Amino acid sequence: MAAAAGASLPEEEEEGGGGAAAASNFPAGKAVGVPGSLPPPPFHREPMYNWQATKSSLKERFAFLFNHELLSDVRFAVGKGRQAQRIPAHKFVLAAGSAVFDAMFNGGMATTSAEIELPDVEAAAFLALLRELRTGYRLNIHKKRFLYSDEVQIGPETVMTTLYTAKKYAVPALEAHCVEFLTKHLRADNAFMLLTQARLFDEPQLASLCLDTIDKSTMDAINAEGFTDIDIDTLCAVLERDTLSIRESRLFGAVVRWAEAECQRQQLPISVENKQKVLGKAISLIRFPLMTIEEFAAGPAQSGILSDREVVNLFLHFTVNPKPRVEYIDRPRCCLRGKECIINRFQQVESRWGYSGTSDRIRFTVNRRISIVGFGLYGSIHGPTDYQVNIQIIEYEKNQTLGQNDTGFSCDGTPNTFRVMFKEPIEILPNICYTACATLKGPDSHYGTKGLKKIIHESSTSSKTCFFFFSCPGNNNGTSVEDGQIPEIIFYT
Repeated sequence: MAAAAGASLPEEEEEGGGGAAAASNFPAGKAVGVPGSLPPPPFHREPMYNWQATKSSLKERFAFLFNHELLSDVRFAVGKGRQAQRIPAHKFVLAAGSAVFDAMFNGGMATTSAEIELPDVEAAAFLALLRELRTGYRLNIHKKRFLYSDEVQIGPETVMTTLYTAKKYAVPALEAHCVEFLTKHLRADNAFMLLTQARLFDEPQLASLCLDTIDKSTMDAINAEGFTDIDIDTLCAVLERDTLSIRESRLFGAVVRWAEAECQRQQLPISVENKQKVLGKAISLIRFPLMTIEEFAAGPAQSGILSDREVVNLFLHFTVNPKPRVEYIDRPRCCLRGKECIINRFQQVESRWGYSGTSDRIRFTVNRRISIVGFGLYGSIHGPTDYQVNIQIIEYEKNQTLGQNDTGFSCDGTPNTFRVMFKEPIEILPNICYTACATLKGPDSHYGTKGLKKIIHESSTSSKTCFFFFSCPGNNNGTSVEDGQIPEIIFYT
């Protein structure tokens, strides 16, 4: 019915009739674009005299036109099946808000159709794009509006479809608000689900935040239902990270669980062979050398996922010297934030440092809390060679070993240093004396000279880490402040 001049309209009419009122003009229950469905009805506009007088601003008038037949010159058949809706719209408003709509209506190949089918877009998301959702949500907290009035309500049930629609029609402001909504509701138990979506929609900022959440709460994240739903590329992207806070044995168990779910998705019997098949390159990203021999024996060694030869080689790696080379990463997953830092305490490199089973040791203190993850060591003067090495950090006063690793490294005969890493980061507290210890088995190596007693490492954030070095008396292979082994300490602040 027409509104009298100056009179207020009922709420539903104020909002342009809303989804329910507009939908009542269209046939229900018919799939859009399916043979046999009803043809689109002709545009039908109820006469409405002087409705403009009831709106005090241009913003209110545009808001009133949202999802309303009044002045509409195009319809969208949105969705498919029983969820399909026909939504009236106004070309001028759409073209003014989206380059995609502008090209659709005004470009060189502009459509002349009065009705445009969008089977890949959900009605709720399309309405969000036009103005605001009119359905109820469990969470109804984030309100911004677009195209008709620069506001929209984003809810958890529709945020992903709204993000898809915003990208499809090039409305970056709406896209940004969808990402903002997802970021605010990011938790460990939905991080993997959102990471998959972020990678699918090419949202690197959201993907990075998801990965940070997974790093901080890895156990909670992999125990969530969404973990087994991720694709193989997302799984590999996570397994490649150095910053996961989880023991490798538990990570292996989660990967096996993912493989079983993937077998079901591909309708394959859950067998050892099929788990190997669906995991593919992901197996090589498990850091088996970081496990204890007990963890390896109780899990991976009995899983069947590794070949007999790989199992034997890894057992040998855990138990014998010299250790056979294995094709798995032994770099620790530090679960540390920030950038890796390295200090080198020597200014020059010389030749011939020998080994007879005695450890090279150097004492040090620092001025702030850090985490040491490894050493840089010198290698052979005789060309490419493999070394066996035990590295340790010992609290000097208590003579307490805080961390160690029996491992090996390969050198190329140059005076360069070669990384040897602990299995887990070792926390170093300020103003406490520690001993860095390395026991090498191998040929004569290079060594450092012109050593520094004090080294200041300054990070990009202008924070300074000061190392002070002292010679270590007693059972020492000769390393001192002035010369010797253990040139580098690798750490995080």
